[in-house]
Amino acid sequence: MEKKKILVIEDEQDTASYLTTLLEDNGYDALTAKDGQEGMQIARQQSPDLITLDISMPEKSGLKALRELQEDAATSNIPVIIVTGVSEDLKSFIEKQKHVQAPAGHINKPIDTEDLLGQVKSLLA
Repeated sequence: MEKKKILVIEDEQDTASYLTTLLEDNGYDALTAKDGQEGMQIARQQSPDLITLDISMPEKSGLKALRELQEDAATSNIPVIIVTGVSEDLKSFIEKQKHVQAPAGHINKPIDTEDLLGQVKSLLA
């Protein structure tokens, strides 16, 4: 069986490495992008099965990237888990946005590995 591909869009190198290692240790193929722009390019080229997306990033914010992923036919069916140190207020803010659909999942930093892996597993099932 082919490994599921997960794209980690995260500007903090430590967090990106942590997530990549965690996912690979659990049998997934992990790709990384340092910002929303690079994330979009990789998502279009690689068609990952799932994306984890940091919200506060330079260049292109996670919200902008989320909207682009949802609007692009090539990437609109890829589930996105938002990984952020930003509060619950953000979650309700996103849900109120007309042009952005709520993400498939949401994880707060510091990352709860069981929670993350549980969401990944259920979204890829």
